[in-house]
Amino acid sequence: MKIYRAKNYDKLSEKAASILGAEVISNPECVLGLATGSTPVGAYGYLKKWYRMGLLDFSRVKSMNLDDYKGLEPDNEQGYYYFMRKNLFCDINIKPENTHIPDSMEPDSEKACSDYERIIEESGGVDLQLLGLGHNGHIGFNEPGEIFEKKCHCVTLAASTVEANKRFFERAEDVPSQAYTMGIGTIMRARKILLLVSGKEKSGILNQVINGPVTPKVPASVLQLHPNVTIIADEDALSEADLQEQKGRTIYE
Repeated sequence: MKIYRAKNYDKLSEKAASILGAEVISNPECVLGLATGSTPVGAYGYLKKWYRMGLLDFSRVKSMNLDDYKGLEPDNEQGYYYFMRKNLFCDINIKPENTHIPDSMEPDSEKACSDYERIIEESGGVDLQLLGLGHNGHIGFNEPGEIFEKKCHCVTLAASTVEANKRFFERAEDVPSQAYTMGIGTIMRARKILLLVSGKEKSGILNQVINGPVTPKVPASVLQLHPNVTIIADEDALSEADLQEQKGRTIYE
């Protein structure tokens, strides 16, 4: 596990974009696992900037998004199709047919999830998976529970997740109660994983992710078992973390 301590959110975003950009340059046909939410927006901004400068070419890249709300129409401003177009896809040369997000409008949960799992497998799997971290330790929409879900599945969102996401909606009751998400097993099959964490409010849960037991009650703790994980966190997010170099951990300032 590599851990980068970034001075602030902008430095976190720049470092994250440099890792994503390096993947595109070294493997022009790579499959990028992408995330939504506020944390990756800065990194996407850098990728767009470097594309405009002619430094990056996404024409052969494929993307697989982590998740989407069930039942939210693709053109809904809070949906993840809309988010990805607004924050990245419309400003780079990735081909629309190479971008993939769970089918939010498929009412049959089993079909939606098995179809998405098949798309990921047929792509050859994810080369680099980008993740954010929920306040309760969720990655994707894998909420705390009794088991690690192996494959894409439909999840009922925890109250804390609904509370955290309601700022994006007009009213709290507009937040969908369910979502389709990659499973923990799906995420862990990615060849590389990049976790971004920003803010003092994430410091306690990030410490559990890094130093606590591996448990489905803190879903992101499973990342301790992945052979190629990089965490980029700002100083606030790392303020409670014990960062002794042990257990194969390498700390970068």
